[in-house]
Amino acid sequence: MTKENHRIHLNYQQQGSGTPLILLHGNGEDHTIFHELIKQLSQKYEVFALDSRGHGNSTPVTEFHYHDMAEDVINFIHDQQISKPIIYGFSDGGIIALLIAVKEPELLAKIIISGANANPWGLKWRWHSNYLFQYWFNSTPLISLMIREPHITKKMLRQIKTPTMIIAGEKDIIRSAHTRYLHHNINHSKLLIIPNENHSSYVLDNEKLFKILNALLNQ
Repeated sequence: MTKENHRIHLNYQQQGSGTPLILLHGNGEDHTIFHELIKQLSQKYEVFALDSRGHGNSTPVTEFHYHDMAEDVINFIHDQQISKPIIYGFSDGGIIALLIAVKEPELLAKIIISGANANPWGLKWRWHSNYLFQYWFNSTPLISLMIREPHITKKMLRQIKTPTMIIAGEKDIIRSAHTRYLHHNINHSKLLIIPNENHSSYVLDNEKLFKILNALLNQ
């Protein structure tokens, strides 16, 4: 399916019934990264797995901004008349979820974010320098996005009232100190560091991710 949000067509897969749950993928991916996860979660939830603008079968764009991507999802929720959804966002999807929670505090029931950062310096230096090199010598709009954004301030984090669960791999590309920074500045948030996992290993293993999310969603 597609949904038009101010000239942006968001492609999505909808499956199941129950509490609404929106899945948001990471940079350069699309909703099919959650292929097996959708099947499992749809046994209990009404799952909406979205392609962000410029990803998958959603409208192509020439530049990216996280605030625009967050507005796309907000518009989608309003247009579909989805009441108090839960959002799980991986990487860029987690950044989008944070921005939605800042922009519309009453819109969501809960957010679960994994491998997300509040600013570009949340990346470990090795990864940031690698992306910076690509930005200067072989830039793409998605590389530019990671180098220039996001800019979620401490004040913005402290405004978040939505119940928030923060996940990161022990070997994540996001600095562990930065993940703790998110946890310390989002009131009443919970933190889960997954041993021996990197940025995406537990996400690509949909069975492992399902077990993690299922436990968190039942809390």
